[in-house]
Amino acid sequence: MENAPSTIPKSGSIHHAGNGAAEHVPFNSLKVRAVHIDTYRESIIYMRADCHICKSEGFSALTRIVVYYGERSIIATLNVVSDLVGHGEAGLSNEALRRLQVQEDCMIQVGHLKPVESFKFVRSKMYGHALESTAFEAIVDDIVEGRYSNVELAAFITACSGKNLNDEEIVSLTRAMIKKGEKLYWNKPIVLDKHCIGGLPGNRTTPIVVSIVAAAGLTIPKTSSRAITSPAGTADTMETLTRVDLTLSEMRKVVEKEGGCFAWGGAMQLSPADDVIISIEKALDIDSEGQMIASVLSKKAAAGSTHVVIDIPVGATAKVRSEEDARNIATRFETVGQAIGLQVKTVITDGSEPVGVGIGPALEALDVLAVLKNDQYAPGDLKQRALNLAAHLLEMSGHCDEGEGLRQATRLLESGKAFEKFRAICRAQGSLREPMRAQFRYDWMSDRGGRVEKIDNRLLARLAKLAGAPRSPGAGVHFYAPLGTVVNRRDLLLSVYADSGGELDYAKEFLRSVAPELLALSE
Repeated sequence: MENAPSTIPKSGSIHHAGNGAAEHVPFNSLKVRAVHIDTYRESIIYMRADCHICKSEGFSALTRIVVYYGERSIIATLNVVSDLVGHGEAGLSNEALRRLQVQEDCMIQVGHLKPVESFKFVRSKMYGHALESTAFEAIVDDIVEGRYSNVELAAFITACSGKNLNDEEIVSLTRAMIKKGEKLYWNKPIVLDKHCIGGLPGNRTTPIVVSIVAAAGLTIPKTSSRAITSPAGTADTMETLTRVDLTLSEMRKVVEKEGGCFAWGGAMQLSPADDVIISIEKALDIDSEGQMIASVLSKKAAAGSTHVVIDIPVGATAKVRSEEDARNIATRFETVGQAIGLQVKTVITDGSEPVGVGIGPALEALDVLAVLKNDQYAPGDLKQRALNLAAHLLEMSGHCDEGEGLRQATRLLESGKAFEKFRAICRAQGSLREPMRAQFRYDWMSDRGGRVEKIDNRLLARLAKLAGAPRSPGAGVHFYAPLGTVVNRRDLLLSVYADSGGELDYAKEFLRSVAPELLALSE
């Protein structure tokens, strides 16, 4: 059973005639209607306002109810409708159909869901109280089992946002998230990983770092997330090049063969609570500090990593705004890592401007390929950031002496061995494809001369998202004016790519409204 029911359905029945034959069915039964509505991760059930069950059970809109089919059950949110479904029917969203494994015209039963007991801890957190480890275990268990509605998830995320979790709470949340998912074991003393906390458009160093480290003969089973608040996550970018939705067994085969992988963590149940939380954070455009640390480190521990490098970009419009905040986050990463048995090294980097040229899945993939192929036009800043991070991992692993990592990483990249390893990993995962830009394009030219003195990373990221990224893989922005660039009137500053004229127009209107703030020129 997918989710254990909180109440047992009533055992009474009514006489029901169907197909010319009489049969007895439970009186809280309804016939399934597939309504073909995408509700993402949330299971939704649609029932008529005049449905006899709605009326007799006192169900109302947004009520959380248990839906039964044979030995399976799910928890779904009720939407009350007037004519979407017929009398005696219940509509199920695509996600509800998938999770319940039921087909149209089958009979389901519905029942009341008892209040979720763990939500009392969320209420306590709302009022500023610290939570014990048992509270986080109960909350995470209910989240994974689907007992929290999106509203309740949003309440939990908000209650834990900002700096509302202390170090002990972050450790407890991290452990609870690890405990509830799968865990990989590699039978190796050193297993490497890296992560960037985000907030910097185009900072797609991971595929390059993994290729360099794996080419050195080390193990780096890299799982990555999709975008939360950015125009592209590493999984989104790599999906334009190869298959990333690997199963655990597939991932293990790739890593055992090639030493590394580029896998989407959400397909593996390594930290399933995190995948649910991320889906709501994305909708809220929130990425809170404590949950971010728990999210990152739970996935690293679940993937069997022993040594992790964390990239923390700092800038006025990055996720982390000051050196002091970066040092505090770095300390928390290292503290929580030590508590769960991970050796964590944090690297504070420049976050004052975007990295590379492309912003958006396919556009960032093109930058990655250019660096790996040692193309003469490859973005130098992306190359150098990736080399520096790879150097830290090589030194942490003991592969080379301290101070020798950068030289070793550079040799592996410029010799072509890293690209060779990249191609091998992609082929082991299925194929290596050529990423494609979206077909609609708008070029933004400078209306005057000057020197680029300020770039707003957040506005640039939003522009790429309004153009369609990451939902449209080929959408996004090509940015040509890094800090210090001297531009003349009519020089090209950036290009916007979109899959439709409507999306392009939408992005253009936004660009016109924020142009002076997005990119500031000195006289």
